[in-house]
Amino acid sequence: MLWGWGLKPLITRGYLTVTDAENRIHHYGVSGSLPAVSIRLRDHALQWKLALNPGLYFGEAYMNETLAIESGTLHDLLNLFAINLSQTTPSMLDSLVEGVDFLTRAWQQYNPRARASANVRHHYDLSDALYNTFLDADMQYSCAYFPTAETSLEEAQYLKKSHIAAKLRLEPGMRVLDIGCGWGGMAIYLAQETGVEVTGLTLSVAQTEKARERVKKAGLEKQVKICLQDYREEKGTYDRIVSVGMFEHVGVRHYPEFFNKLRALLKPDGVALLHAIGRVDGPGTTNPWLRKYIFPGAYAPALSEVLAVIEHSDLWVTDIEILRLHYARTLSEWHKRFNARRNEVAAMYDEQFCRMWEFYLLSSEVDFRYLGTMVFQIQLTRDIEALPVTRDYMLDWERSRKAYVPLKQEQTT
Repeated sequence: MLWGWGLKPLITRGYLTVTDAENRIHHYGVSGSLPAVSIRLRDHALQWKLALNPGLYFGEAYMNETLAIESGTLHDLLNLFAINLSQTTPSMLDSLVEGVDFLTRAWQQYNPRARASANVRHHYDLSDALYNTFLDADMQYSCAYFPTAETSLEEAQYLKKSHIAAKLRLEPGMRVLDIGCGWGGMAIYLAQETGVEVTGLTLSVAQTEKARERVKKAGLEKQVKICLQDYREEKGTYDRIVSVGMFEHVGVRHYPEFFNKLRALLKPDGVALLHAIGRVDGPGTTNPWLRKYIFPGAYAPALSEVLAVIEHSDLWVTDIEILRLHYARTLSEWHKRFNARRNEVAAMYDEQFCRMWEFYLLSSEVDFRYLGTMVFQIQLTRDIEALPVTRDYMLDWERSRKAYVPLKQEQTT
């Protein structure tokens, strides 16, 4: 089996059985602490497709059910591959495919305004009812903050907002810009908790409508404004700027434009906080399956790619924090909730969509757990004296906050 040439040196931990399209059985690895997994290939073409570009065709095969898991679970299978990949040097063929992909990444991440809008709507304009099946009641669709193993998803998302707010050092009456405001949860939290005025920007029509509805319901229409708008079109100036989970959609070639715009929008004594997914192993490319089906135009950068641009933007990097396993835990919680309401999702869409979403959530979890994906928070200022010279103010602010109060889950039809 063609794909087997790559599996034999790869699988050194765990045990994998593959039945190919000719009903021949192949065994890889050794029995051990990892669950044994058996899969069946139902398409003859898969043998060369998986050998040539597993990053694309593995997910497609699971979606289309041309790859069937006969024992174990998808989580077991992805864990087995991820653990072995984390300990293995890429093969010559893998390096060649990745190299070709790298050469085209400028086009992959080319996100002028029209294309950026289309890419965002591809993912975020799906039914709110879908997101309600697995997100917390505040519809926070980014990495939560889990200080303990006992912390619930709801509390962890509240603590994420508090953690970010602490770094912004907010005061009542300040003007805040939220770039990539999602369904408005962060904007509403900041307005209610600190008395600031927030302008939220999103390119998603569905998110704009829902966020405005939530702002009105919270009675915050005088404090919070939600705009269907690209950040590049904004012309105001702000005391604070926050961006959570949006930077991944910018693209490396647009980083100078992003940080120059950020500086222009920030008052001389202003503070910005950037929260985004990154990678620990240097510049790379977006997984082709994820790029095709989930996040077109998206890329999680290495810090070296981000900091090199900030150095030329006349901004101070005043704090950097790396959140390591927090997103793995977040995605695990999302998958549990999604799986518990899978029948609802199948009724909204179909079984193929369910398998696509399941693959997205679980493959993302193992990326954060084993394959060098993380979340970074970068605090930025224009003025060296814009913030205290120690980090004590962050901890003091977080410790002074109110305890988490559960929100009622919103129902969307």
